Amino acid sequence: MILDGLDHRLIALLRTNARTPVNKLALDLKVSRATVKARIDRLVEGGAIAGFTVVTAAAPGRGIRAISMVEVDGKHEAAVMKRLLGMPEVRQLHNTNGRWDMVAELEAPDVEAFDDLLRNIRQIDGIASTDTSILLKARRSVG
Repeated sequence: MILDGLDHRLIALLRTNARTPVNKLALDLKVSRATVKARIDRLVEGGAIAGFTVVTAAAPGRGIRAISMVEVDGKHEAAVMKRLLGMPEVRQLHNTNGRWDMVAELEAPDVEAFDDLLRNIRQIDGIASTDTSILLKARRSVG
């Protein structure tokens, strides 16, 4: 799917707030409401937009967030991805290149739940190894 400038600007606005009304998007982009609706439908159908999500605010001092690098046996990649995406504690999952095959952003309410989560991830058939780092104080936030 080839994206033009309007598609990129629309996606940028939706990344900021996917619940922005179509009328507001049309005003911001200086196009008609019908154009915005048609573009969103085309982007979803074409796979450029894979879905819409909710981003929750982290409560200060509560919960544990981490990044886990995951090495997968090549033949198990699809199954591992499906299992990880089915875990509610996996907030984001990315394919990568280099040493690690995937990067998972994790969130658990406490240390005990985090320990259970890591154990469950390591037991997924097809995961060769993981390297997990707990996220400490945020220095910069996007958005």
